Amino acid sequence: MNQRRALVLRHVAFEDLGSFAAVLEAQGFTIAYREAGLDDLAAIDPLAPDLMIVLGGPIGVCEGDSYPFIADELRLLERRFAADLPTFGICLGAQLMAKALGAAVYPGSGKEIGWGPLLLTEAGRESCLAHLAPEQTEVLHWHGDTFDLPAGAIRLASTPRYPNQAFARGRSLGLQFHAEATQRGLERWFIGHACEIAGTDGIDVAGLRRDTARWAPRLAQQGTLCLDSWLRGAMAP
Repeated sequence: MNQRRALVLRHVAFEDLGSFAAVLEAQGFTIAYREAGLDDLAAIDPLAPDLMIVLGGPIGVCEGDSYPFIADELRLLERRFAADLPTFGICLGAQLMAKALGAAVYPGSGKEIGWGPLLLTEAGRESCLAHLAPEQTEVLHWHGDTFDLPAGAIRLASTPRYPNQAFARGRSLGLQFHAEATQRGLERWFIGHACEIAGTDGIDVAGLRRDTARWAPRLAQQGTLCLDSWLRGAMAP
C-alpha cells in the first residue's frame, strides 16, 4: 500500500487520536501532528495532506480574539472543503468544520459530558456510524457548544439535548462526540479537565471512571470500525 499522509491538528496534548491512530497506520498513513498555539498553522498547505483531522479541545470557535490560530484553522478547512478533500473533525474539530461551511456555532443549553447513546438518523444508519448505533455502544460526549447543520450537509446523529451530533458533507465527516477516546487515555482527561468536571453539576471523576470502564472497551472496537469504514469510502479514488 502506498504511504499516505494524515495531518492532525491538536489543541491539547492529551486529546489525541486515541484508538484512531492504529486504524490510520493499518491503512498505510503516516501521522503528523501540528500543535495549535505552537506551530504556524498558516504555513500549512491545506491541499498537501491526503487526510486532515481536527481534534477536540476546551476552547470555543468564537474565541478567535483570544486564540488567533482559530482563523488559520478555518482558512485551512475552507480550502479543504473547496477541493472536497477528506477531512475529519472531532468535537471542536466538528464545530470548526461547521463554521468553515458557513453555519453558526454557539453556546448550547448546558454541558453534555459523559457516556450516552446516539440517536442515528436513517442516513446515519446507512453510514459508517452504524457501528456506533445505540445497540452497539455508547459514545463519549464532552462539549458545551453546538452548531447549526451546515448547508449541503447531511445530519447523521443526534442526542435529546443536541440535534447535530454528526454530519457528512462530501468527503468530510464531523463528529460532535468522541469515538476515539480510550480508557487509558481518559485518565489524562480527568486530570486536564478537572476544573470543568468540578464546575459541572451531576458529574464527577468517580462516575466518569465507572462509566468509562463499562463503555470504553466497546467503543474502542466500534469506533475503530467506524473510522475504518469511513476511510475506505472517503479515500477511494
